Amino acid sequence: MMSTSGESRERAAEGREGSGEAALDACLERMRQADMPAVLVRQFARQHAAWRRGVTGRVPLDEVEAAGAGALVEHAALPTPTPAHRAALLRRLVVIKLNGGLGTTMHLDAAKSLVPVRGGLSFLDLIVQQVESLRASGAGKVPLLLMNSFRTRGDSLDALGGFQNPDGLPLDFLQHQVPRVHARTGRPFGAPDDTASWTPPGHGDVYLALHTSGVLDALLSRGYRYAFVSNGDNLGATVDDRLLMDFVERGRPLAMEVTDKTEADLKGGTLVQRGERLFLLERAMVDPDEMGGFLDRARFPVFNTNSLWLDLMALRVALHGDLLDLPLIINRKRVDETPVLQFETAMGAAIGCFRHAVGYRVDRSRFAPVKATRDLLVVRSDVFTTDAGGAVRPVRSGPPPVVTLDGVYDGLDAFEARVPHPVGLRGCRSLTVEGDVTFGRGVEVRGEVTLSTAKPAAVADGTVFESGRWVFEGGRWAPAEHAGR
Repeated sequence: MMSTSGESRERAAEGREGSGEAALDACLERMRQADMPAVLVRQFARQHAAWRRGVTGRVPLDEVEAAGAGALVEHAALPTPTPAHRAALLRRLVVIKLNGGLGTTMHLDAAKSLVPVRGGLSFLDLIVQQVESLRASGAGKVPLLLMNSFRTRGDSLDALGGFQNPDGLPLDFLQHQVPRVHARTGRPFGAPDDTASWTPPGHGDVYLALHTSGVLDALLSRGYRYAFVSNGDNLGATVDDRLLMDFVERGRPLAMEVTDKTEADLKGGTLVQRGERLFLLERAMVDPDEMGGFLDRARFPVFNTNSLWLDLMALRVALHGDLLDLPLIINRKRVDETPVLQFETAMGAAIGCFRHAVGYRVDRSRFAPVKATRDLLVVRSDVFTTDAGGAVRPVRSGPPPVVTLDGVYDGLDAFEARVPHPVGLRGCRSLTVEGDVTFGRGVEVRGEVTLSTAKPAAVADGTVFESGRWVFEGGRWAPAEHAGR
């Protein structure tokens, strides 16, 4: 990782070499040669120009305040629709799952949604199970749409097998791709036919991709008016009858689900009031000197779960009026040691584009993401259960255990070899593993536990660890205060 000073020097050098207009023209020509939609080309041109002007997207904290009571609707206080009303609501609903991510943090080069998470079922298996359960209830046809990237489309559609959508609707639509940009020259990176020269433009692309694919108009023409949109790796994000009824009956254009921050969520984007509208304040938008204020849970108590409710007609009007101008996120990467820029947007940022949008304050049960193998260990544990409809829910109140794993667990294959069975974590607050540990069957962790070993070590079947630091020495695990005896 670059030092802070090295990063600052590199950012200062961005765009110094060559002509800005010529660099942009080269990027736009590459997009046109690849038959990118004109509206996407125009958006990229605005973003490239904003970067050249030095736009950082920083938002001073004195310009915002935490979303007030009038902007947050308490999920727990909402009424439940009658069965007949529920059926009528669901007949107009489509479920959209963001499925563009590879499991790179788990050292995979395929769609993360294909990773087994519970009982041998993958994220995608459980998502399909959830939608089929809605359909089986007789409450509606409920189409499922995946927003795939060019990297995840083939494997994901193959995995869907015989699953079909009603009304001749496709199973997916494709997230756009845009050129990666040389950080110093602003010109397109790599050769046009090199996949590394292209990148998805963030999950904020879901709106434009729905439009340019023709899927948005297809949904509206078939009577589908509302969408529930969420990350494919958030197993807690399921259709909720009370939220759907409130969203429809109140005529809301867009609503974002938020939940209370814990120590594990301090870096998550928070919903704030900026002027007359709600605004999604991301960590990347905050000046480092103000980061303490952003991380203050008392000041900003909720964070965005990236689950949205969306009025498709309101979206269509906004798109045709060019009203959906999302804040630019500049993602700095290195490809083959070359510093590159990726111009991206966030889906939740659209909340600032609509009047009368709200936040739904939900409990933690609706947020169970899996970003790395440490999350996989928790979701596979007895902290969660899977119901007959494929919904994954916690069996205890409060936040899940905080798990920290040694780097040897980073890859999925390495993790599977070391944690072949679910670990009992129902009574666990935190688990830290230092070193190479292989867990047996029926291992249980209670309280706050650290396991430490200097060499590969195994945990015997049925072992129970109580709070404290445990060290592996002489072929056995012992509390640290007893080690060496």
